[in-house]
Amino acid sequence: MLRLSIPSVAVSCGLLLFTCGMVGQAHADSMSMLIAQKSIQLTMNTSYRYPEVQRSAPTVLPAFLSGNYDNVDSEYLPLLSNAETQSSMAAREVVSTARKMALNERTIIQGGCWDYLNAVFNRAGVSRNTIHKGTYAQGPYASSSEIEAGDWLYYINHGYNGVEHSGLFVGWVDERAKQALILSYAGENRREPARYRVYDLSNVYQIMRPSV
Repeated sequence: MLRLSIPSVAVSCGLLLFTCGMVGQAHADSMSMLIAQKSIQLTMNTSYRYPEVQRSAPTVLPAFLSGNYDNVDSEYLPLLSNAETQSSMAAREVVSTARKMALNERTIIQGGCWDYLNAVFNRAGVSRNTIHKGTYAQGPYASSSEIEAGDWLYYINHGYNGVEHSGLFVGWVDERAKQALILSYAGENRREPARYRVYDLSNVYQIMRPSV
């Protein structure tokens, strides 16, 4: 049996402890580097910023719609602007003339809705072509795809006892729901200018389109 001297055992233990210490230090250094890397990654992750949400720029209205009006809701002014600037020449003349009469001049016409729109078309210097014709009671009723800005419409006024009414089509507020912005003139000796309102166009039975 090999016997080691005490000094030899001491040296061997010392070498073993030194080796373990080196391994432990290396492991500790490795763990420190790993923690440091994770910290950097965490910092990078927490500094991430989500992309900015793209927001539509507010609509810039033309100067001719810069006033304050009590016969049109301001939220519908962009729709009116589009109708006046992006339609056919004849339609632009009609929509522009109607807007001046309603908002700027606040024109009062003797008579009812037919008389008012007849005056609008005459002042605009355009003629009108009937492109859809039905009857109040039996239709056929026009589809939304047939209607354009500047059209003179005859429809059932579901918001007022289902009576016959006519108005100037400006644009769709919600086409699927048949909700549209219409220039309407009440007449009936009310002495009020025409106003832009949202109407249900589920039953349009006549369309007259401006032409030059």
